[in-house]
Amino acid sequence: MPRTSLVTGGAGFIGSHLVDRLLEIGDRVVVVDNLSAGRREHVNRAAEFHEVDIRSPGVRDLVRSVSPDVVFHLAAQMSVAVSAREPVLDADINVLGTLNVLEGVRGASSDGRMARVVFASSGGAVYGEPDSLPALETHPCRPVSPYGASKAACETYLGTYRFVYGLDYSILRLANVYGPRQDPHGEAGVVAIFGNAMLKDEPIRIFGDGTDERDYVYVGDVVTAFELAGRAAAKSTGPYNIGSGEGTSVEALARSMAGLTGYRKPPVHVPPRQGDLHRIRLDWSRARRELGWSPTVTFATGLARTIDSFRRPG
Repeated sequence: MPRTSLVTGGAGFIGSHLVDRLLEIGDRVVVVDNLSAGRREHVNRAAEFHEVDIRSPGVRDLVRSVSPDVVFHLAAQMSVAVSAREPVLDADINVLGTLNVLEGVRGASSDGRMARVVFASSGGAVYGEPDSLPALETHPCRPVSPYGASKAACETYLGTYRFVYGLDYSILRLANVYGPRQDPHGEAGVVAIFGNAMLKDEPIRIFGDGTDERDYVYVGDVVTAFELAGRAAAKSTGPYNIGSGEGTSVEALARSMAGLTGYRKPPVHVPPRQGDLHRIRLDWSRARRELGWSPTVTFATGLARTIDSFRRPG
C-alpha cells in the first residue's frame, strides 16, 4: 500500500516540485492550497487537490479524513516585506495556520500513530544577522522581521507538540530557493523577479547598495531534502540548514543573470527594506550527517536552467 503524503502549499513554487517528486516515488499525494500564491496548473493531475486555506476549520477535518503518513507543511506567508507591513496577518497565516494543521495531525492519530510533519522554516530569517558565517543551527535565533519571528514560533510549537503529544517531525531551514515555477510577481524570489524583468528588458530594482549577500539553493536540491526528511528516523528533528554554504551579493546575481539574458540596463538602486538581512550563508553539514543530504546543482547551472524555464511559455 503506498504511503500517503499531504502537502500544504502544494500548488506553490517549492510545493509543486515536491508533489511531482512524491508521485515519482509512488506516494499517494494530497495537496492543500488556497491558490493565493500558488497556481492550479502547477499541480500534477495525479495528485488529489483541495482548494482550502490552512486557517480554515475544514483543514482539520481534511487531515483527519486523509489520515496521512507524512505532512509536508510548506503553506505560508513568505514575504519579509509583507510581514513588516502586516505583522498580524503574517502571524495569522504562519502561526495560527500551522497550529490548525498540527491540530488536524493530532486529531488524525490512530493506534498511537501520528503523521510525521516536515516543516519549511527559514534559514535566514530565524537567525537574524548572524555573528559568524556560515551560520550553524546552534546559532541563537534572533529574528529581525515578523516573518522570521513567526517561523521561529512555529519551530517552538513543533517541539512542544513533540513533548506533549509525541509528534514526529523535522524542521528544514531553507536558504533562498530558486528555480523554475518561481513567481516573478510577488515580493519574494529575487531570481524570478530579475529574470522576468530582464527578459522583458524592463528596469530591475536593487534594495540598498547591492552588497547584501544571500545563500541560493536550487529547488531540486530542496525537494530532495524534503524527501529525505519525510523518511528520516523519528529522532531526526533537526533543525537542518538547507543551503549551499556560499554567499552571492545582489549585484553579483544581477551581473550573472544579465550575462545569461543579454540584459544591458543598469540596475535602479532604491532604499533598503525593513527586515532584510545584510549577509547570510548556511552551514549544511548537519543535514549531510543526519539526512544524507547535500546540494548537487551549482549556482551557475541552476541559474541557466531557471532562465531557460522563464523563456519557455507555461
